[in-house]
Amino acid sequence: MGQLVYDSNTTFTIDDRTLAHLQVVILDKLRRNESFALDLHDDRHMQTVWINQRSALAFHYSGNRRPALNHNWLELMSAEAGLGGVLRVLPEPPQPPPVAAPVPGGTSGSDGRVTSLA
Repeated sequence: MGQLVYDSNTTFTIDDRTLAHLQVVILDKLRRNESFALDLHDDRHMQTVWINQRSALAFHYSGNRRPALNHNWLELMSAEAGLGGVLRVLPEPPQPPPVAAPVPGGTSGSDGRVTSLA
């Protein structure tokens, strides 16, 4: 479990995978000079904090590697925050299946798989 520290005195414990996705969405919004609310909750509490360019934020991970990012999840949370001005942790949607890269010199069928090599 990682931690999101807000203004050095408020700490939220969040699993590393979720924290990595929040970090990307938060930093992207701040890079565009957008201010927004962040809703976080656990089994006992719900807390909303206001985030802007002057907010002191720190992202602490318990692991030594960042998790792979699900671009569908990033887009979903970013769109939700853009509509209502509130960023929330939403359930992670499925990842799209990986797209196979074309093989140089090969031809591919309608499903994208290589059917022959030159």
